[in-house]
Amino acid sequence: MELTKIIITVALSFTITMAMADQSPLPSTRVSRFLQANNPRAANHCKNNEGICGATSTCCNNKCVDLVTDSNNCGACHNKCKYTEVCCRGECVNVSFDKRHCGGCNHRCAPNEFCVYGMCNYS
Repeated sequence: MELTKIIITVALSFTITMAMADQSPLPSTRVSRFLQANNPRAANHCKNNEGICGATSTCCNNKCVDLVTDSNNCGACHNKCKYTEVCCRGECVNVSFDKRHCGGCNHRCAPNEFCVYGMCNYS
């Protein structure tokens, strides 16, 4: 009986030790603002435009966003584009029918052409 308890205790401690060995601590997602400028995958938390976001980004809802391309903050914070629209140059546009952004941002149709279904001069 005593030997059985010892064997079970050793087996459980071995199992727990092996389970703990497989788990490595996760790296922190917080990065200093000096490292963030050189690391595009770094966390981009900000508060009230404190200089963390950089030249092309703005702080919206404690996140650095690009107001020129972000469809959830297009042209201004909290200006969300409609379902069928994309943010191009800070303006919500429908790339299926907009001659200036036909099929994608900054793809302009030639003069006298129309944008239909995202293609210039669709026939």
